[in-house]
Amino acid sequence: MFAALAAVIIFGGAWGITALRPGVGIARAVWSSAVIAFAVQLLSFAVARPFVATNPIAGWGLGSLLRFTVLLVHAFVGVPALGLASGPALFSLAGFLFATMIVEPLFLRS
Repeated sequence: MFAALAAVIIFGGAWGITALRPGVGIARAVWSSAVIAFAVQLLSFAVARPFVATNPIAGWGLGSLLRFTVLLVHAFVGVPALGLASGPALFSLAGFLFATMIVEPLFLRS
């Protein structure tokens, strides 16, 4: 269920951004960030899930650390290596990660 909601939030957001701000450079940056955000969200959910019974805050914190690390690596390595527009790439990645991180606790409880 979390993967489905994350996909709707992330890919729906990417579609909305690229519909409002057309341009090849922006679209490439936003969709690249959407794919990265979706993969990172699935991984961080898998990391946090085992901690739910014993220490849910530690699991969520570890997932947050993973997200922040990916954002930094993308900023300093991914964006230049892929030749992406840094503003749209980083703002969309941060936004997608934040939006899906907000709904994650609803699925960690169950």
